[in-house]
Amino acid sequence: MTLDRRQVIVAAGGAVAALALPRRLSAQNRGRVVVVGGGFGGATAARALARLGHEVTLVERDATYVTCPFSNAVLGGFMELESLSFPLAGATLDGMRLIEDSAVDVDPDARTLTLAGGAVLHWDRLVLSPGVEFLYDALPGYDEAATERMPHAWKAGPQTALLRAQLEAMADGGLVVIAPPANPFRCPPGPYERASLIAHYLAQAKPASKILILDAKETFSKQPLFEEAWARLYPGMIEFRPPSMGGRVIGVDPAAMTLQTEFGTVAAAVANVIPPQRAGAIAQVAGVRDETGWCPVSGVTFESDLVPGIHVIGDACAPGAMPKSAFSANAQAKVLAQALDALFRGEEPQSPRLINTCYSLAAPDFGFSVAGVYAEAEGKLTELADAGGLSALEAPAQDRAQEADYARSWYAATVREAFGG
Repeated sequence: MTLDRRQVIVAAGGAVAALALPRRLSAQNRGRVVVVGGGFGGATAARALARLGHEVTLVERDATYVTCPFSNAVLGGFMELESLSFPLAGATLDGMRLIEDSAVDVDPDARTLTLAGGAVLHWDRLVLSPGVEFLYDALPGYDEAATERMPHAWKAGPQTALLRAQLEAMADGGLVVIAPPANPFRCPPGPYERASLIAHYLAQAKPASKILILDAKETFSKQPLFEEAWARLYPGMIEFRPPSMGGRVIGVDPAAMTLQTEFGTVAAAVANVIPPQRAGAIAQVAGVRDETGWCPVSGVTFESDLVPGIHVIGDACAPGAMPKSAFSANAQAKVLAQALDALFRGEEPQSPRLINTCYSLAAPDFGFSVAGVYAEAEGKLTELADAGGLSALEAPAQDRAQEADYARSWYAATVREAFGG
């Protein structure tokens, strides 16, 4: 069976697949699972496994999870950061145990996980959903201290609030510079949605200002749709500069608020520098991160190719063609839960078919998306060529408004699956 783009959007926009209902398991079929990471992947997987009747412990350092999806709307001035913040205590409603701590060591042979507080957890299967860590040393002049002057805001929370405050403090006529990294990284369309929604704010509050995207890539995700939106909504405000036109940033000076490119120096009023990324540190400790910086896994069970018994989902994993997005993490979590349930029962997990739909907003009522369908082939996920695709160019305003509504519906459904409520 193939899916066309409309079927994919309908499947993804308002009704994310329901989590499995609780049921009785015999003692020998009841697995003991430890999940590290309480974001869209980890929290969803933990809840799904708990509802299937397994013994689940969720380990997460932060008591409240702040979502990256819709954090660009905070920069655009039409959402508040508090509305994107979810206490993980709600996740315990489905019978799992929540431990607020950091994972610091993994023993795959003993099947134990050691926490910073000293506790040692035993597991039959370990699920890692650690997200990303930033490679601060990849760009001369940019380190963790530099994020206080040139915030990345690629982990929602204080960095988002800082970047928003800088935009509010900037004088009209200022230049905002966004410097995205090379692929792969978390949420490939995110920097360009960010440019759009910052432009939404500037067009109203500081209309003489400009946005310059100094990119490490010649092209970017959904480029025709973004450029059409910029021409329609913010003519002359946003400039995209690829490496061939001097866009690659080769160094920064946070004190001077300048960015050095291969063609010269750019002075910014506000600089949003997004560093390269790799799988979170616990993946390296566990031995599941390879030389690419990511975690190669099975496209059926998301079990590590490098260490048996450990599964990796979300931004950290490399299952094949599926991109790094919250939608992907949520879909992978549910497939993983069903696969682990089958393994605990001594059954063969079914080969999955997953959907990813990535929505972007160019304004509060102006949305579009890219959709893909992924199936397993030779152990990895491949994208089906006859399904999914991009939103149509030159679509009427009502279509763009409808896709913005789809984005909000997807977000509401997905946070319920991950965080309850």
